[in-house]
Amino acid sequence: MTLPKSHNYDPKHIFDIMVIGSGIAGMAASLYAVNRGLSTVQAGSAGGTLFTSGLLDLMAVYPLTEKRLWIDPWEGIEALRRDGSRHPYTRISNEDIEKAFEEIVAFLNAVGMNFRCEKNRNVQVITSMGTQKCTYCVPGSMWHAVEAFEKKEPCLIADFRGLKEFSARQIVASLKREWPSARPARVIFPGMAGRDEVHAVHLAQALELSETRVALAGLVKPEIREARSVGFPAVLGIKRTGAILAHLEKLMGVPVFEIPTMPASVPGFRLKEVFDSELPKRGLLRLIDKRVESVARSASGNFLLRIGGPDSEQLIQARGVILATGRFMGKGLLSTREGIYEPLFNLPLHQPAGRVSWHHVQFLHPAGHPINCAGVEVDDLFRPVDRTGRVIHDNLFAAGIILAHQDWMRMKCGSGLAIATAYAAVNACMDSFINKSDRDTA
Repeated sequence: MTLPKSHNYDPKHIFDIMVIGSGIAGMAASLYAVNRGLSTVQAGSAGGTLFTSGLLDLMAVYPLTEKRLWIDPWEGIEALRRDGSRHPYTRISNEDIEKAFEEIVAFLNAVGMNFRCEKNRNVQVITSMGTQKCTYCVPGSMWHAVEAFEKKEPCLIADFRGLKEFSARQIVASLKREWPSARPARVIFPGMAGRDEVHAVHLAQALELSETRVALAGLVKPEIREARSVGFPAVLGIKRTGAILAHLEKLMGVPVFEIPTMPASVPGFRLKEVFDSELPKRGLLRLIDKRVESVARSASGNFLLRIGGPDSEQLIQARGVILATGRFMGKGLLSTREGIYEPLFNLPLHQPAGRVSWHHVQFLHPAGHPINCAGVEVDDLFRPVDRTGRVIHDNLFAAGIILAHQDWMRMKCGSGLAIATAYAAVNACMDSFINKSDRDTA
């Protein structure tokens, strides 16, 4: 492939790693790379982080046909290995998965997100639909929800008039059997009287102001009565959630917690803000909202990547690439009537034999649909391989939900999959540099 000339291209500047994608896997890969002293550049659109709940899953459901729920996520991962699954987790040791989580949680907590995990236990978090989500790592703003639900203590669930897809009454009704002492309340958010619809991000921004919090507490406090805690939709600020939550607790005299909302969510926006603001401080070059349009190889084997469109073109040279572009929503995979394809490197994919086999006839088939396990196949170093198992490029690595043999949404392992495979891919990429250097000097 011949790349067009670009005035932004410096052939002498070579990055260690180019991360393609800005979802959880791409952000995690960028973090691990800069933490290891690798010169790193990242490109991607707004990213899947906006569509996350803010919870970090590890493993909760397996096998899908049995819908078995694992209290200990590590036992669920061991079950994958025992069954001979080709899930990406089976290529990573539990020790490395744990290290991956520790590193990213340490990063998030250093900027005040206060994630909490119980090492060998998933916890139950209530959702905006009144269901229970089994997850592994929970933001501090949601942790009291875990404790309140476990104790079944009297609780007030509050919502705001005009906030769509979050109904305190529905949550309480859905949880009536499991949490009979929960009670709903609806208030008009301060400054939003007369509005038929309010938006979560606007509420979160308003709560950054002390006077808004004082006004909100004044509306909710009379509704508390016998309740020992208050749950709100996850809108308690964007950049100072811990301080905002603490202020509301002081004003109302009871613990306060957030309940995850539907995407795009404020907790997802918080994650994006943290990654976007903090990673460049550690040395990451972020090409925000820029896509990799094409890729070629240099004579030395490095990758040459064309970024952006004709009016804002850049060429980047990198010794290694982490492909973390996601599946269909992130455009890491595309489809035609003939099949699914990976558009950037034209990688062969694991996929159903034909379009007719993408889905089962039954929409809610217990095993999920075959298309949900389509993706890039890799070796134990997370390098994409062809149908014979041959490595395609020894300096190309893949991470996240673009990988084959996993149905992350039903297995409740999406964030963990992104975090663990990004960790493994970056470490493998770094090791490949060391091995190449040793060969060159031998």
